[in-house]
Amino acid sequence: MKIGISNDHSAVELKMAIMDYLSKKGYQMVNYGTDSTESYDYPIAGKRLAEAVRDKEVDCGIAICGTGIGISLACNKVKTIRAACVSEPVSARLTKEHNNANIICFGARIVGVEMAKAIVDSWLETEYSNEERHQRRIDMISEIENQ
Repeated sequence: MKIGISNDHSAVELKMAIMDYLSKKGYQMVNYGTDSTESYDYPIAGKRLAEAVRDKEVDCGIAICGTGIGISLACNKVKTIRAACVSEPVSARLTKEHNNANIICFGARIVGVEMAKAIVDSWLETEYSNEERHQRRIDMISEIENQ
């Protein structure tokens, strides 16, 4: 599986740790973020990753900024993206299972390395349930997006 990852300046260290962790687990990682702690705007980082997911350059994405909120907002502006900001593994599992989120977001100032690993593991190991009620709701979101 090919996973895109992106970040702003506040999340360089956490991004590198997650890239290393997932690479050792056999995932192919594509870096769309910055490797510098110089100021780098999260809307740019989010848009680059979301476009890569939309265009199927990667299978899914991980987005990290200070809180995870700003970058998730930017990702969600790109059509077809369902980016969810989470801070623990249960929400990560449920956003894949119920919402089929194609980008997971979290904050480098909110979660530590071990929690971030648990979040991505939970999200990557979960399959979308494809239950009618969940798909109906995702379709409703797509309708809003297309208005």
